Amino acid sequence: MTGPKKVAAIHDISGLGRCSLTVIIPVLSAMGVQVCPVPTAVLSAHTGYGEFVMRDLTDYIPAALSHYKKIGTRFDCIYSGFLASSEQIDHCLDFFHSFPMALKVVDPVMGDNGKSYQTYTPELCARMSELAAVADIITPNLTEAAILLEEKYPEGQVTAASMKSWLVRLSQKGPKIVVITSVPMSAGGICTVGYDSERNSFWKISGEYVPISYSGSGDMFTSVLIGGLLGGDSLPIAMNRATSFTQSTIKTTYSYGTHWTDGIMFEPQLHRLKADRELSDYTIL
Repeated sequence: MTGPKKVAAIHDISGLGRCSLTVIIPVLSAMGVQVCPVPTAVLSAHTGYGEFVMRDLTDYIPAALSHYKKIGTRFDCIYSGFLASSEQIDHCLDFFHSFPMALKVVDPVMGDNGKSYQTYTPELCARMSELAAVADIITPNLTEAAILLEEKYPEGQVTAASMKSWLVRLSQKGPKIVVITSVPMSAGGICTVGYDSERNSFWKISGEYVPISYSGSGDMFTSVLIGGLLGGDSLPIAMNRATSFTQSTIKTTYSYGTHWTDGIMFEPQLHRLKADRELSDYTIL
């Protein structure tokens, strides 16, 4: 027995809004994965609230890494997300280089709905490509994919051919696997698309459109994806598991009329993540 897989999660922690570490820790824990939080910042509420109190923890990250190396800690996965400064890019790179055998996952949290978040400067957005270059997996939403590719955010629906092109171009920047979320496909619905460059395989998970975007949904998706992959899922099954759980919790939240800033009501559904079942609602893109 080797015990649960161990993930170093380099993200912020927000008091209000159900995002980042307040989503990542319970979700991965429910999937039998140990989360070791490495907070990048502490916020009273996520940035979508407009006004918030924030404490930058840039100097904490290298100190934590030094301690982990000193005591011989091993991680199965290094997972980065919201970063509070350009300097934190360097610290994430140090984490990745210090644990070369760990799965390296970058959720390039930069924006949504065609706009970057207010705390993300052009420099910080530009440097996110450095993390993507050393990652095994990146999970941008459509906005973040456009930023990484320096492309205009697509208005309206997109085609399978254009998404295949974007997936390949993002993979050519370094990551073996690219998964793009929140893609309005011309074939209908909101889809998740993925690409495994080693197998040259493209995958698509279709979902139902819900007319609202909740904070933390990207954190939830990537966390379930990581939990699935660490548990032995293939890429399309892990994508299917992440999409299914995220969509189910979004629809539940929407049914209650919850304000988007409160995030997704996932707590009553955490038990579903323990279900050991194969999923097959994926198709070839």
